[in-house]
Amino acid sequence: MLKQLFRMIDIYKSKKKIRRKAKTLGKNIVINDKVKINNNTYFGSNIGINGLTIREQGKVVIGNNIGIAKGCIIFFGNHNYKTGLPFGHDYICKEVVIEDNVWIGQNVIILGRVTIGEGAVIQAGSVVSLDIPPLAIAGGNPAKPFMYRDKNEYEKLKKEQKYHKAVHKKRYMINPD
Repeated sequence: MLKQLFRMIDIYKSKKKIRRKAKTLGKNIVINDKVKINNNTYFGSNIGINGLTIREQGKVVIGNNIGIAKGCIIFFGNHNYKTGLPFGHDYICKEVVIEDNVWIGQNVIILGRVTIGEGAVIQAGSVVSLDIPPLAIAGGNPAKPFMYRDKNEYEKLKKEQKYHKAVHKKRYMINPD
């Protein structure tokens, strides 16, 4: 019971930080577990987040209709190895873009200078260090497409607006209004 109370407090704090830190915040953003973001994060609408950590200060753009499973980490910065040994004190940040209608599985690591294309699915446990094309189903380390969604089926679902509505397990929904 006490563990559940602390989890609820963590989620409540995450929700407040997201409201304060996010550059943009669409509608229907649902937090079901602890989330840490930076001041350079852009959220679209209808996003279900079951746990996310964004490290460093680079730009992260998260589109609309996104599902993020527990344990997702986005690292997009790196020490500059050219200015010191073993590395310098200056930091290089690279942008991460997650386009619309993307599903990210559990314990996925996303590295900098990556775009995950529209409609892509990222398999649990993957390390995304390369761009993932639209409609790809990708996995592994580094994550690579091993299959593609049917484009006609995808377009039909989009036209019919068959989006998975982000839902909260309890009452942890963010409403910026």
